[in-house]
Formats: sequence, structure tokens, C-alpha cells
Amino acid sequence: MNWITNYVRPTINSLFSRREVPENLWSKCPECGTMLFHRELTDNLQVCTNCQHHLAITPRDRFAALFDAGVFAEVAVPEPVADPLQFRDQKKYPERMKAAQKSTGEREAMLVAEGEIGRTPIVAAAQDFSFMGGSMGMYVGNAIIAAAERAVERRVPLVLFSAAGGARMQEGILSLMQMPRTTVAVQMLKEAGLPYICVLTHPTTGGVTASYAMLGDVQIAEPNALICFAGPRVIEQTIREKLPEGFQRAEYLLDHGMLDRVTHRKDMRDELITIIRMLTGQPPAVKGDLPPPPAKPAEQAKPAPQPGGEA
Repeated sequence: MNWITNYVRPTINSLFSRREVPENLWSKCPECGTMLFHRELTDNLQVCTNCQHHLAITPRDRFAALFDAGVFAEVAVPEPVADPLQFRDQKKYPERMKAAQKSTGEREAMLVAEGEIGRTPIVAAAQDFSFMGGSMGMYVGNAIIAAAERAVERRVPLVLFSAAGGARMQEGILSLMQMPRTTVAVQMLKEAGLPYICVLTHPTTGGVTASYAMLGDVQIAEPNALICFAGPRVIEQTIREKLPEGFQRAEYLLDHGMLDRVTHRKDMRDELITIIRMLTGQPPAVKGDLPPPPAKPAEQAKPAPQPGGEA
């Protein structure tokens, strides 16, 4: 009995037991339903390899693909008042902030960085939709102002990647005040004669669309991105009519003159290099003209054999 219990049964169980597979190895495309291996998805910049649907990408991953050799430095952003309205719904506002910071690993919904793209220095800002829907609060306003001031200080272009569900309701009127604040920041760039390029990603809605996201010298969007002030469902309920196919999507807005380009994510870097060089009066970029990879430490030279020594 011991032989059956101690040897046979464990052997049979090991043959038919299921291996534990980590849940984060695969992602399902929300557009076509294809299961995508995480490494393949990462290598393809979070774009579905089957239908080319653009999934959300974090600001750090975006910057790693944007800047030369993936090298960039963060720009400091002034911290706003933590909970100005003492707001509480189902949770207190600070509790929601801590949960968002823990899940994303970021301080807030926007990251500002500086570096070179195609050997041209720029300042870039990107919103993180996974952080409370990329909502625009006082920190986001401070981030855009800090980005604009840094761009003016260094006399370089500013590239902004928007992804937001609108203003942050937990900050009330203070979040709506970021609309004129960020508009003034954009005006600073225009008065300094510096390019301001907006890249609208899915989704860009609400007060973000009504302010800094639509004020660029060049307006670019990723394919099929939802770009609007009020969403299509709200509009349909208001006018009680069926909206056209693809209404408020990037391609629809391009056809109706609200965008300049709709660019695939894998082509975005080359597109931005071309536009930035045109706006700054530089010659076209040479393909492959990028900084060399970091040099490996030189190997210590071996001493030459002495005459008459051992071979």
C-alpha cells in the first residue's frame, strides 16, 4: 500500500497535472480577439500583429522607442496640493491616488522628458491613460507648463502625446483651470517661435481636446484613435440620431480637416524626425544616422611575449 501511495499515485498525478502558466504572458487584442504573446507585443510597440490595433502604451515605453538609443532624462514637475477639495466618493481621493501609483509605478498621469530624436534635442510629454484614465488635474497642468518652460529655456521643440478621458472630477474647478493654464503654456512656445507637435492617441477626450491637445502646429494621430470632446454615446442620446460610421475616429477627423496626419506607431519616430527637421530648418535626416551603441569596456591588453620566453 505504501508503494502505491508513495510512488504510483504521485507519478500518475505528475503526468496529468497542469503546469502553472503566468497570466501576464498573453494579452487579448480588444479589436480582433487574437491572443498575443507579451514579448511579441512589446517588440511590436503594443500593436496587434494580426489587425494592427494600437493598444495602450506607457509613457516610458513610448519614450524608449522615441529617443535616440532610448536615452532620456526626466524633467522635474512641481508638486501640487495633494487633496485641495477633500473630495470623497466611494473612496477618498488620496486613496485613489495611492492605488493608481501602485498599479502604474508612476507618480502621476503625465511624464515629461528631454533627449534627442534623430540627433535633434526635444522636450516630450506623454499622458498615461492607465493612471486614473489619464485625467487632467493640477499635476498635468504643472507638467505641461514645466515642459513648455524647459523647451523655451533650451530653445527646442515640444512634442506632446495625449491620452485622457478629460478633466479629473476629484479636483473640480481646479482641474478645469488647467485648460487656460496649458493654453498659455502653448502660447509661450509660439511666442518663442518653437514648434509644438501634438500626437493624439486613443482616447483623447473632454477638456484635454478642448485645450492643449488641439493647439499644435502639426496635429498627428494614431490609427483609429477616439478624439472628441463629448463621446459618441452622449451625442447620440442628445440628438437622438445614429452617427456616421467611424465618427470621431482619427481617420474621420483627417478626412474632415481636423488632423494633419494619421501615422502608425512604428512609423511615428521617423515621421516626427522629418517634421521637426522641417520646422527647425534642418536638412533631412540620413537613414541610420544615429548615435553609436555604448562602447564596451576595452579589454586589457595582453603583454607581448618576451624574446626567448616560453611560447
